Amino acid sequence: MLISTEMATIGVTDAGGQGFPLLLLHGSGASREVFAHQLESDLGAQFRLIALDLPGHGASSNARDPSRAYTITGYADAVRDVLRQLGVKRAAVFGWSLGGHIAIELAGSTELVAGLMLTGAPPVGRGPLAMLRGFHTSWDMLLASKEQFSERDIERFATLCFEDSIVPELRAAIERADGRSRSVFQRSMLRGDGVDQRATVESLMTPVAIVNGAREPFARLGYLPTLAYRNLWRDTCMVISGAGHAPFWQRPEAFNPLLAEFCADVIEAESTRSIRRARSA
Repeated sequence: MLISTEMATIGVTDAGGQGFPLLLLHGSGASREVFAHQLESDLGAQFRLIALDLPGHGASSNARDPSRAYTITGYADAVRDVLRQLGVKRAAVFGWSLGGHIAIELAGSTELVAGLMLTGAPPVGRGPLAMLRGFHTSWDMLLASKEQFSERDIERFATLCFEDSIVPELRAAIERADGRSRSVFQRSMLRGDGVDQRATVESLMTPVAIVNGAREPFARLGYLPTLAYRNLWRDTCMVISGAGHAPFWQRPEAFNPLLAEFCADVIEAESTRSIRRARSA
């Protein structure tokens, strides 16, 4: 399905059904196809799975105004518009890499996010120094902001994201992505656009799950437990062995049960929230 928004025309998969909405947001250079192991699993029998291609990615169009749409706030506006047109007012949100930062922006600026699970997306404060605390410094990090990819860049980025589990569809998504989305987004993060991501995650009363692969190449895993979370799911930052940047793709047999359990706890928290609101009305 294609949904027209102010930022771009967005490709969307909506499994429908009566289950609580679970929104899946992909990373830079990817597409909703990266969530095949979730969309084709029994998660669809439990939840209303929604996945979309961000502007400049997958089946979505390139941004109408790249300087606006590819910022952290522009991406969040596009996602919010899609959910509004789908009639979704609250959802559990899983965000991977770029998608994780967009999810945090949504959590800090809207009432959409009932629960937040992050992978490969360390919540950092504003500015370059804060980003250095959450991310490894390496030449590979420059790929995240490089506008034009050579064939060698595509291969390296694919390896960083998926290690040896890359398939043609995922490589094609990297090749298709609008390179301006990388450079504009990086500048947006360095400027400190949008909410303070660290402060937002630390202050959320809704459940927050942190799940990463043991071989995560970009985020500093040692940074994540230093945050002062108010509602960290299971009181720990989880690490999935045998996986790198994309544990949901590389090890879905370990990741999907965690996602299902997290969403079940989000639904329970939502029920408690509704009861409290009714009593205070």
